[in-house]
Amino acid sequence: MDIETALKEAMTIDGAIGASLVDYESGMMLGSAGGGRNLDLEVASAGNTDVVRAKARTLDALGIKEGIEDILITLDQQYHLIRLLHRGGTPLFLYLAMDRHRANLALARHGLRTIARNLDL
Repeated sequence: MDIETALKEAMTIDGAIGASLVDYESGMMLGSAGGGRNLDLEVASAGNTDVVRAKARTLDALGIKEGIEDILITLDQQYHLIRLLHRGGTPLFLYLAMDRHRANLALARHGLRTIARNLDL
């Protein structure tokens, strides 16, 4: 599955507002779908790069050698799910913002896991 197809698939997850694929070394978005006036995916993607980096530094400081599978940020009206992609040296994550009232978090996590597994880079 290519990037465009993967992001379109992410947008079929119940409650999806926007999705992006991000290089978390540079903070650059490699692709996006959805978003809009109420969700600037470029700003969200760059900001979530800081979240991923901070969590990785914290795990390192704690001496925890496990990889991050995903990170969930719960807001009053939204879920923001960050799914790290563990592929040979390319530091990427899938980001999915969802309407909390329409989303099923377990299914969203499962859906992003499947998309990540099938994504060809």
